[in-house]
Amino acid sequence: MESRDLATIRNVGILSHGGAGKTTLAEALLFTAGAIPRAGRVEDGTTVMDFDPEETHRKVSIATGVGHLVYRGHLVNLLDTPGYSSFLSDTRSTLRVAGGALAIISSLSGVKAGTERVWRFADEYELPRVAFINKLNRERGDFERAVHDIEEQLSATPLPLYLPVGREQNLRGLYDLITGKAYEIKDGKQTEIPASDLPDELTAQAATYRERLIEAACEMDDELLERYLEGEEPDEARVRAQLREGTLTGRFVPVVCGSALLGIGVPELLDAIVAYLPSPLDKAHITRIEGVNPETGEEVSRDPNPEGPVCAQVFKTLIDPYAGKLSYLRVYSGTINADATLLNGSCGQKERLHTLYRLQGKEVSAVDHLQAGDIGATAKLKQTHTGDTLCDPAHPIRLPAITYPEPQITYAIETVDRGSEDKLGEALAKLQEEDPILRVHTDPQTGDTLLDGMGQVHLEVMVGRLKERYGVNVRLKTPKVPYRETITKPARVQGKYKKQTGGRGQYGDVWLEVEPLPRGSGFVFEDRVVGGVVPRSYIPAVEKGVVEALQSGCVAGFPVVDCKVALVDGSHHSVDSSEMAFKVAGSMAWKRAMEEAGPVLLEPLVKMEITVPDETTGDVISDLNSRRGRVLGVEPKAGSKVIDAEVPMAEVLEYGPALRSITGGRGMFSLHVDRYEELPAYLKDRLIAELKKEE
Repeated sequence: MESRDLATIRNVGILSHGGAGKTTLAEALLFTAGAIPRAGRVEDGTTVMDFDPEETHRKVSIATGVGHLVYRGHLVNLLDTPGYSSFLSDTRSTLRVAGGALAIISSLSGVKAGTERVWRFADEYELPRVAFINKLNRERGDFERAVHDIEEQLSATPLPLYLPVGREQNLRGLYDLITGKAYEIKDGKQTEIPASDLPDELTAQAATYRERLIEAACEMDDELLERYLEGEEPDEARVRAQLREGTLTGRFVPVVCGSALLGIGVPELLDAIVAYLPSPLDKAHITRIEGVNPETGEEVSRDPNPEGPVCAQVFKTLIDPYAGKLSYLRVYSGTINADATLLNGSCGQKERLHTLYRLQGKEVSAVDHLQAGDIGATAKLKQTHTGDTLCDPAHPIRLPAITYPEPQITYAIETVDRGSEDKLGEALAKLQEEDPILRVHTDPQTGDTLLDGMGQVHLEVMVGRLKERYGVNVRLKTPKVPYRETITKPARVQGKYKKQTGGRGQYGDVWLEVEPLPRGSGFVFEDRVVGGVVPRSYIPAVEKGVVEALQSGCVAGFPVVDCKVALVDGSHHSVDSSEMAFKVAGSMAWKRAMEEAGPVLLEPLVKMEITVPDETTGDVISDLNSRRGRVLGVEPKAGSKVIDAEVPMAEVLEYGPALRSITGGRGMFSLHVDRYEELPAYLKDRLIAELKKEE
């Protein structure tokens, strides 16, 4: 079996904000390299990368699409990541397995909030980058503004390799700043443009950018810089070598430009990917392949060697209701053969692999092996989930788990028919297998089935998949706030249940002392009976009656918490007393005590961590104040501010859209329930009125 030279592999994550043209560019790259017979269109739903029904319907990338091409002897794996905020968790996990990144900058909108966010993901994973300024054929397309945005908003050093020849609808070719030649592109063919035919404005602009490019290349080497300052310009091969080193070290970002739709700049971009982005060998020098031995806990590492022990990570799972489960793999070391048996280093179980595949969107082609540096897939793994490590059983390793951002929104779901109710649980489990950011849980108080996700659109897509794939019809609704009740002062009450029906009657008599407890203490029951006035066998029944009564308070019917109940006295009848009678007596006593002990409503408070741009910090804090929130602290973090606050849950049930509006889509937040506090009186009356109206 022949192994591919690792120096000829490129694993490239394509990233930007939604609508910049990632999928269109991916199609153009595949078509230009001859990997597909024609380039599809997002508008027609014919692209290779966007094949999910929700993607073709919404005309946006919802999940990462994987494709591959061979160009000038190099295997290039393309990872077309989502750009919209609701789906960025998939982008983050995908960039974990990439070697380098291709950032798309729209010449119309420049760098938007979504581009900033995914750029930071690439920073986190130390990915060298190449940028492509797209849509220069469109009206108001501005090359220089896009370059300026890269420098100012992404804090990067852009280094244009080409300039556009012509503007907007008159875009007709590119000027190569390294060779100093311009050419026209028509019907996929290049024709050199004589220097005399170039406008003076472009000639002057090219001189400025070329000088900047050559200087940047020379600054990588002191000797080269010294010779350049003396008037000796380096040759083309030396310039390209210096550009590669500068890209791999993150010193600058080579920039190509053009139009993905017209194919202008696409071959040049392929050249840049091959020339400047890292191979698996290069990436291993930037970020070492390290994990732990799951058996001993000691740190271990791997080299990107096809002959070494197998180490691979599952970075994405796709479940088709007919074809079954498909696990996307990134192989870091060794060579995986079809039908191999590997160890899941994350759970300790062995997995028998079946057919191995190389991916082209939804189309798969069987291969007999996947080697170090490859991205591919295998089917029907039973114990392996997204983020798990597969390795050689004789050389176990567990790579660091893939981390995901916290969900930002919660909705309740309800089925619309009985058939859907029966299938809901299994369908949700399959969706969670595909999408680790999706969380499903049941509110123990309200009984609602809750979905946590990254945004309303994210959850709407999940609802669409439930119906499309599994025939489960559900609808989203705003979740109920889990209010609670408690008491504020002590009380002593009697509960007496006496019933005569002609035969054997029912008799139970108890005295209870109740008192409030600190927040979060829960419920405490004490037995202080002396003299046997309540027989020992009936005391558990009294407690059970009280506990059942606690489930519905007297203010608005919410569960009661943070109270202490002591059974202090009572009486019984030798014939008529029973467990049921004392259970009822306990319940009656508690209800009477609740009314006398100053009952109040409690509302949940959530702790929030909100990351926002510096310039919107004041607006976000003002909004939190208007929501009855309390800011606990503000800390700077990488050009942003992190606001710690606590806010009533009722005020932030749908906070995601509000934060996006205030911050222009650049804000992120996480929250968790921290504690309960008393609901203000004016809100209590409003809540009770709303509950009565619902009833």
